[in-house]
Amino acid sequence: MDTMRVPGRAPASGLVYRVQHVRELSQSAYVLRFERNGLEFEPGQYVNVGPRGSIAMREYSVYSSREDDFLEVLVKEVEGGLVSRALKRGKPGDAVNVEGPFGFFTTEEPERRSAKYLFVASGTGVSPFHSLVRSYPGLDYTLLHGVRARSELYEPAVFDPKRLVSCVSREAGGGFHGRVTDYLRAHPVDPESLCYLCGNCDMIYEAFDILRSAGVPADHLFAEVYF
Repeated sequence: MDTMRVPGRAPASGLVYRVQHVRELSQSAYVLRFERNGLEFEPGQYVNVGPRGSIAMREYSVYSSREDDFLEVLVKEVEGGLVSRALKRGKPGDAVNVEGPFGFFTTEEPERRSAKYLFVASGTGVSPFHSLVRSYPGLDYTLLHGVRARSELYEPAVFDPKRLVSCVSREAGGGFHGRVTDYLRAHPVDPESLCYLCGNCDMIYEAFDILRSAGVPADHLFAEVYF
């Protein structure tokens, strides 16, 4: 379901990336900000990040804008997770390992001027859309963000409230009570939309089938799977 795009260009190896701060968003999620060191990326790409002195690294979509002079990644702390727990303990000035950018979950300049986008995310899968919307404020988009609780709607004020549908499945108070796939079944999608899906694989496979059944062509579907 992925479509190849032109990746960004990584800077020379050997640079030291230092933590600037950790911003907690919930009991289990936080944003790690570190030096950019001139790293160029396309919104939608990811970087590998890990604690200095360890060979362990994990893939995180870039959360920050391409115009920022720092890099941010949105991290879900995993119980027993070596990398996510270690990065959360990072203090200003601590070094982290960074590799990349990688991936093709990106948009193209001619499309951004006229295309209608449907962004579908579950959990921290909202991260690349945070980068895309902040980098390209003129995008014509609708974002469906599926979470279990409202506390998992990470910094929703970044998005135009008229373009954000928060799908909250386990409590009241979201824009839609249920999963993003429930919303897609109940609300027709313009088949001409460019549909970007990011999150857990079960959501992506189900949403892909719903959108194909609604007439969205395969070449209008792009996916980034979070395992």
